Amino acid sequence: MENQQKKQWIVFALYVTSMVLVNTLGSKITTIFGVRVSVGILFMPVLFVATDVVSEVFGRKTATLFVNISTAMLIFMFFMMWVCIQMEPYPTWGMQEAYTTIFGSSMRMTIASVTSFLLSQHVDVITFFLFKKLTANKAFWLRKNLSTMVSQFIDTTVFMFIAFYRTTDQYTAAFIFSLIIPYWLFKIVFAVADTPLCYLGVWWLKREPRSSRNLNQSESKNTN
Repeated sequence: MENQQKKQWIVFALYVTSMVLVNTLGSKITTIFGVRVSVGILFMPVLFVATDVVSEVFGRKTATLFVNISTAMLIFMFFMMWVCIQMEPYPTWGMQEAYTTIFGSSMRMTIASVTSFLLSQHVDVITFFLFKKLTANKAFWLRKNLSTMVSQFIDTTVFMFIAFYRTTDQYTAAFIFSLIIPYWLFKIVFAVADTPLCYLGVWWLKREPRSSRNLNQSESKNTN
């Protein structure tokens, strides 16, 4: 397997793992600087970096494939969680209630997770290449952050409305947007902060191993 292909698989594995962690560990709610957020926000920078560097190095087709395969894996994960919860527990195993509480998502939450992930990640890829065209392949940092701002607003908004709108009288559109804005701003701060990691990722993916560089230099000398 070629070195660059190995690196692509590493990035894909990291991307899928982060997606799983967002949708499992992310059920815990904490506060960061007084703002109510899911701990899943800790894994969002990995998703940002992965899609941006893959888009930059391998192109739109590969980035779209990342999103489609990951969405299929997300659906499979939720389905298997439901199957495992429904299986009858062994009589002496007394953790069924806790197991269901931790891994059980309502159908509404599941639909919210899958829909927001699918839409936002595709929008991220589309807007990245739109801004890439507008900037004539320059200013990677700009198109990277602009595409993230757009896609993560969609991700947060779609998830919040599908998951919580009118679940109680409190969850009006105005109240949901009061939750969306600070959460979205946190994602933007994380996205801007991880910009150097994106440049490092692009450099790492494009970098040839020393043996390949020596071979190319040798072939160049022989040609001359």
